[in-house]
Amino acid sequence: MINLARFMALTLPIYALTAVIPASAQSDYDAKFLSYPTYSGTDLELSVNPSSTDFRLWSPKADKAVVNLYDNGHTGKPYQTIDMKFDAANGTWSASVPGQLYGKFYTFRIFQDGKWRDETPGIWAKSVGVNGKRAAIIDFASTNPEGWDADKGPEVKNFSDVIVYEMHHRDMSMHPSSGIANKGKFLALTEAGTLSPEGLSTGIDHLKELGVTHVHILPSYDYNSVDEANLQMNTYNWGYDPQNYNAPEGSYSTNPSDPKARVREMKEMVKALHDAGIGVIMDVVYNHTAENEGSNFELTAPGYFHRHRNDGSWSDASGCGNETASDRKQMHDYIVNSVKYWADEYHIDGFRFDLMAIHDTETMNDVASELKKINPSIFVYGEGWTAGDSPLAVERRALKENVSKMKDIAVFSDDLRDAVKGHYTDARDRGFATGKPGNEETVKIGIVAATPHPQVDYKKGNNSKFPYAASPEMIVNYVSCHDDLTLTDKLRKSMEGEPEENMLAAAKLAQTIVFTSQGTPFMFAGEEVFRDKKGVHNSYKSPDSINAIDWSNKAKYADLFNYYKGLTALRKAHPAFRMTSAQDIARNLVFDKIDSKKEPNLISYSLKNHANGDEWKEIKVILNGNSTAKTVDVKKGDWKIVASDGKISPEGNLGSTKGGKLTVAPYSALILALEK
Repeated sequence: MINLARFMALTLPIYALTAVIPASAQSDYDAKFLSYPTYSGTDLELSVNPSSTDFRLWSPKADKAVVNLYDNGHTGKPYQTIDMKFDAANGTWSASVPGQLYGKFYTFRIFQDGKWRDETPGIWAKSVGVNGKRAAIIDFASTNPEGWDADKGPEVKNFSDVIVYEMHHRDMSMHPSSGIANKGKFLALTEAGTLSPEGLSTGIDHLKELGVTHVHILPSYDYNSVDEANLQMNTYNWGYDPQNYNAPEGSYSTNPSDPKARVREMKEMVKALHDAGIGVIMDVVYNHTAENEGSNFELTAPGYFHRHRNDGSWSDASGCGNETASDRKQMHDYIVNSVKYWADEYHIDGFRFDLMAIHDTETMNDVASELKKINPSIFVYGEGWTAGDSPLAVERRALKENVSKMKDIAVFSDDLRDAVKGHYTDARDRGFATGKPGNEETVKIGIVAATPHPQVDYKKGNNSKFPYAASPEMIVNYVSCHDDLTLTDKLRKSMEGEPEENMLAAAKLAQTIVFTSQGTPFMFAGEEVFRDKKGVHNSYKSPDSINAIDWSNKAKYADLFNYYKGLTALRKAHPAFRMTSAQDIARNLVFDKIDSKKEPNLISYSLKNHANGDEWKEIKVILNGNSTAKTVDVKKGDWKIVASDGKISPEGNLGSTKGGKLTVAPYSALILALEK
């Protein structure tokens, strides 16, 4: 018998020590920025007061600064240019104009190093004109939908209670089969009663029917790649090219020329989802900017907001040409205050951080801490990796291996992702759910949410070699997302030559593993209707013909949709799948002994002791990733059948069994429940 308390005590320090990898040296080029004065006031860069409109720009090394005022958000010359005054103590430039300039637009311009830089709306523009080149002065109170003061998202007690659905505005609504009028717009998700050609629900009604708790929406801030003045071009982009971090994207509004429209319509979307009981998670990309020299950061305080190599060249941990410097005070404050702004002004319920490991753990801890003060239910998670090396010391990076240094933050589990479906870099590589042996232990790492467990041998893990999570609430489990091949395309590539029914069975098995594992389940929009992207793995700028969800698939793959719906209902109904501590998992989740060399692609475990207050005394989960049926030995008892051979009943109404030798169908899960 394992002494659990001793096991946990011995194991927990291991991952903490393992995560401390020797630091990489900070760039000498970057060291000079440490001496810059910083400003922590709340009036950057615009304040509209009862009798004046005030401007304050942080640009500590500029020699001159001006603010330009415009009547128009896109064309024309400034009707007034105002010289700004410098305060050396905090590095800010200020100017004031009598009256409330609602309806006007502005830009800043600085003179530094002997030249005037291009105009910029600043880094704090909260609404903008067409294509985001000029900041707009609007009355935000006038953008609030009716009932906005009372609006709030779902209460979240534990992160493990969240079920995330990742979507893109255009993907959900652009296809002719969506039945949605405001295609590709924020307002698409405010439309009730939309139907596919076969009469099945789409849009927000589909989300309610599926049962997810939160939608994770790909970037909705103002990004660089879509020409808002030429929307008839139907240009598509995911939006990972940030331009104005604090203003909504204009192409998702019905009128990009109206700065109020994008604000009001995004709020209307949030409220509609909240009214449906669904939280809204915003995908944020503070790790890099769309442009280098032309970015608003660079046009405001050259050099400061980005990291550099010793020779002065741009460091590029993002793989997009640059990376931001969260470890500098003004950038740290910017990230923290920006998410606070979205949470407060737009009632956003969570944030997914792109390439989160480019940021330092101190910044991420402050992000979570400050957001919790606004809304205790806010969920923060991110990618615990970078796309390249960085001057930021490894032990300071918000890596998945360092997640236990952070509080109230979760990371994606690439362990489960690659082990279940095959490695993301090889379309034809198979995983546990598609018959490839050798992934059993890595799947178990995902099942226990990368927490210490006496029956999991981390040395056999494919991606991770130690239990890096101190709690299951630090882990987000998934098999596919917007990146790389959809699950459907991956299955079609890796299972080529097999009948589609095998692929559908493998899809069910893969998602069953996600939804029955500890941690937070995450699914990609359209997986539930076998959505594909015609084999395109990086569809960030592919047309709607590649990215849009064909809602006719909901009828064609009704059995798959109903299975996914059953998984969400099962997870919601049974807290045994949602334990909140590593100790509870180690105590109540018990793996059955299976020799993976003799019986590969077979995992069996029990959730015991009314785990986490569950009404069922024991839940048996058996996962068969083989192309043939397998026989397992289940202890005698009055078992209810919850899932079997691609069918699921959250109430356990698929029949009963007394245990003994039971058959598990190919590419499927057998889930049983013992009430007493």
